[in-house]
Amino acid sequence: MSKPSLHILLAAPRGFCAGVDRAIKIVELALERFGAPVYVRHEIVHNRHVVEELEGKGAVFVEELDEVPDDVPVVFSAHGVPKNIPAEADRRKLMYVDATCPLVSKVHREVEHHDRTGYHILMIGHAGHPEVIGTMGQVADGAITLIESEEDAETVQPKDPANLAYVTQTTLSVDDTAGIVEILTRRFPDIHGPRKEDICYATTNRQESVKAIAERCDRLLVIGAPNSSNSRRLVEVSEKQGVPSRLVQKAAEIDWEWLKGVTTIGITAGASAPEVLVQEVISALSEHYDVQLEEVETAREAVTFKIPAALRDSAA
Repeated sequence: MSKPSLHILLAAPRGFCAGVDRAIKIVELALERFGAPVYVRHEIVHNRHVVEELEGKGAVFVEELDEVPDDVPVVFSAHGVPKNIPAEADRRKLMYVDATCPLVSKVHREVEHHDRTGYHILMIGHAGHPEVIGTMGQVADGAITLIESEEDAETVQPKDPANLAYVTQTTLSVDDTAGIVEILTRRFPDIHGPRKEDICYATTNRQESVKAIAERCDRLLVIGAPNSSNSRRLVEVSEKQGVPSRLVQKAAEIDWEWLKGVTTIGITAGASAPEVLVQEVISALSEHYDVQLEEVETAREAVTFKIPAALRDSAA
C-alpha cells in the first residue's frame, strides 16, 4: 500500500543555542580534566536525552549542594544559581565550575545594579523555574517581586512606585512579555528596563520561526522537555497562531491518531533539545508517510560563548 503524503516544514533555527552548547561542553571538559565522577547541581539543561548521555560519561546529577561529596568537582547548571550556592561551595572548599548561560548572567548583573541603585525590582517570569530562583537569589529576600501575568502587572502595589526597575526571565514568550511590559510602563512611567532586552536571541528566533511556518501547518510538533520553558513557549506561540500543537520529548511520544488526515506538519525544537531527536522524529514520520521535507529558515545564528578559564586548557 502506498503511504499518504506528508509535507514537513522544518523550522530553522531550532534546537541547541549557544548557552546550551557551552553548558554541555563544560560538563564534558570537566570530565576530561578531573575524571569521573563530576557532580552537576540540577539538570545541566532541561533535556533527559542530554542528561542521560552525560550520566553515561560519568556525570552525577543532584538537586542540592549538600548531595555533593567534599572531594569531587561540581558544575552549576546553565539556568544560574542563587548567590548562596557558590558561597556554600567556597565555604566547603569545593572545586566548582559555573555553567550559567552568559545571557542569564547579564540579567543577574542588571539585578545587582538596580539593587545597588536603590530600585525595587519587578521580575517577569515563572515561579519555581530554576532561572527565576537563581536571579531572585542574587539579592536579599524582598528586593524582587515576581510578575507572572498581565493580571499581576495590573495589581502589583510597590511601596515606592517612583523607584522601580524590571528584568525578565530569558525564555519567555516575546508577545506575552511585551504585554506585561506595556502595562508596567503605563502604570509606572519612570520604571527602568534593561538597555537590551533580557529575552535571549535564541528564544526570540525560535518563536519567530514557529510564526513563519504556522500559517502553512495543520499541526506542529515541538521537540523538547516538559520542564523546558522555551519549549513550552513554542507550543503556546503556535497555538496562538491557531495551529494545534504538541510537545514531545522523542519520536516514541508521537500521537499517530492526532496526526490522522494531516497533510502538512511543522517541526521545531526547543533550545535544549539536540538535533538527533529532531531527526528521529522525521525518521518516524517517514515510516508512516511519504515525506516531503522543506526547511524554512528565518534567521542565522553565529553566537558563541567562551568556556570558563578553569577549563580552557582542556578545550584547546
